Amino acid sequence: MNLVRLELSGFKSFAKKTAFDFSTSTVAIVGPNGSGKSNVAESIRFVLGEQSMKSMRGKRGEDLIWNGSNTQGRANRASVALTFNNTSRFLDIDFDEVVIERIVNRDGTNEYRLNGSVVRLKDILGLLASANIGQSGHHIISQGEADKILSASPRERREILEDALGLKVFQYKKDESVRKLNKTEENMRQVEALRREVQPHLRFLKRQVDKIQKAEDLRKEATSRFQEYFKNELAYIEHAKKELDTKKKELDSKLDAVRAKIKTTRDVLNSEAENADGKKIAALSEDIERVRAERIQASKESARLSGQIDALQVTLREAHVSGKALQSFVEKHEQELNQHIGSLESLVSYAKSLLRSLKDLLSQGGASANEIEKLNVEKQKALEEEKVAETREKALVAEIEALRKELDESRVQEREKERELFALTSEERELAHKEEVLAGDSTRLRMEEDEFKRESAEALALIGSGAVSYQKNGDAQVQRSEQEKEKRELQKIKIRLEEMGAGGSEEVLKEYEEASEREAFLERELDDLKESAASLKTLIDDLDTELRARFEEGIKAINDEFSRFFGLMFDGGGAKLTLVKEPVRRIRSLEDENDDGVPDEMEKTVDGIDIALSIPKKRIKSLVMLSGGERALTSIALIFAMSSVNPPPFLVLDETDAALDEANSRRYGDMVAALSEKSQLVLITHNRETMSRADILYGVTMGGDGVSKVLSVKLDEAVQVAK
Repeated sequence: MNLVRLELSGFKSFAKKTAFDFSTSTVAIVGPNGSGKSNVAESIRFVLGEQSMKSMRGKRGEDLIWNGSNTQGRANRASVALTFNNTSRFLDIDFDEVVIERIVNRDGTNEYRLNGSVVRLKDILGLLASANIGQSGHHIISQGEADKILSASPRERREILEDALGLKVFQYKKDESVRKLNKTEENMRQVEALRREVQPHLRFLKRQVDKIQKAEDLRKEATSRFQEYFKNELAYIEHAKKELDTKKKELDSKLDAVRAKIKTTRDVLNSEAENADGKKIAALSEDIERVRAERIQASKESARLSGQIDALQVTLREAHVSGKALQSFVEKHEQELNQHIGSLESLVSYAKSLLRSLKDLLSQGGASANEIEKLNVEKQKALEEEKVAETREKALVAEIEALRKELDESRVQEREKERELFALTSEERELAHKEEVLAGDSTRLRMEEDEFKRESAEALALIGSGAVSYQKNGDAQVQRSEQEKEKRELQKIKIRLEEMGAGGSEEVLKEYEEASEREAFLERELDDLKESAASLKTLIDDLDTELRARFEEGIKAINDEFSRFFGLMFDGGGAKLTLVKEPVRRIRSLEDENDDGVPDEMEKTVDGIDIALSIPKKRIKSLVMLSGGERALTSIALIFAMSSVNPPPFLVLDETDAALDEANSRRYGDMVAALSEKSQLVLITHNRETMSRADILYGVTMGGDGVSKVLSVKLDEAVQVAK
């Protein structure tokens, strides 16, 4: 058995926890009117997710909760739990036993649980739909709804039949797919709207990025060309520096050599002709004068000594003077004589004084013979010195005469030196001119080097460090005309770069990248949505095809069973389900507005099901012509036909046999017995014939406190007890 147990707590009249065990194929629930039997069927409808309060005889959720009585206080919530045996896995969940529970609170909130875990209503409906179970439909027929399928519109009747055929899961998937498709199409419209908002700004940013890209391309080109230009310019400057340094060193060396020759020549002209021989003659003259002075001095000395000797001899002859006194006299007057040599008058005066002193000396005593002898030695020495000086003087005079002769011969050589000096002076002027040219070249090179540094700084500021990052070119040279041409071209590029500007380029690029990524994301999102929409449309078409095929096949099978059950119930006749088109009206969307701005109404047809009958001995043209009993028999035949074609796991029939007479009750009972072999039946009835077909009877009673109570009887055990 699929249905195992039903537990109610606080639901309507079941104030206390009440349980129904469904361990057999047919269970009957009996009891007097108003005892709460129909609440059992409604509790099953409730736990399976029914949302219509009207179908459960209420207006609000709190109407389903026990509201209290004189002896029993009201409950704060109502709960219903339905237990299934899932060993056959008719429910798509990996549990052998599945408990579905629904709780409603006083504030109207609902809580759904699956095996104790809180889940969504959507999860419950999806799980039950796969097993051909729903909160309403053909397998739960509430009291007074036996002929609901007859009074329903063709479209509603079709929905009931689709539910009975187990197509609810396909319809559920289709409805879900349609909702997803509508949501997808709405998302597509939103994405398209977002793209329309983004695209103008993106186009503007694209133009800015193109401009930045052109500037970047130009900057890359400029970087490469500046590197080459600076590399060649640096090579030129370094090479020119080396060349100038070499030339300057060579020129300085030549100038130094020429100037040294000029100085030498001038020195020769000024010194050799005049100074060298002249100085030599002057020196010889000075030597002659010195030697002559020495000769004269020696002559004077010898004369003095001769005088002294003569005087001493005279004195010696005339007086006797001690030698010591004479020596002292000589030394004294010798020094005084030197002081009076320059002037004749002074010399005469001194001679007179000398004679007086000599007289005085002689008056004191005479010189000795030894002193005279010493004076003779000194005199002889003075004479020798005079002779040597005279010989030296003659030699010097002869040398001067020879030098004067050589000086006359060197006059010719002096003129040659003058011509050489003139040539050297001319060469010096030429070299000085070259030195000035080199100085000018050096100044120009310094200016070019300063210009190179300025251009490097400008390139660094305008383009970046890449422009001045280059390898040296060694000694490779480029024609200056080509370098000047390249310089002019680079000046043009710099002007273009300055005009393009680079301010805020990073922000623009970042914004463009973000906008592009958003556009790409929206495009991918739109593609995904289109792909999803196409997939959903394909799925909907496939579901429509599957629904159509299964529905047509099911209708054919139901028609066969319906006709058979109808013939059994009416002892003949026939019944058939037919497809019809039912017109419906709907309001067009605002996109379909007419000229006056008001949405138009439009007609549309939907597929529906109609019932065609033929009752023995009667001519029936429509269902409205049937009596109450005939409607009950027809609805029962159709319900049993649907349940036979696609047996549900369980079937709840709430007093569907109330309008049957005794004969039809037996037929009804036979059909119930046959149907119980395919589905588990829960019968709510007053009919004795129907009760007799049940295995378990649950009696529902109600005391003075208004609380429903349950008594159960197993008929097999009761029969054994009765025997």
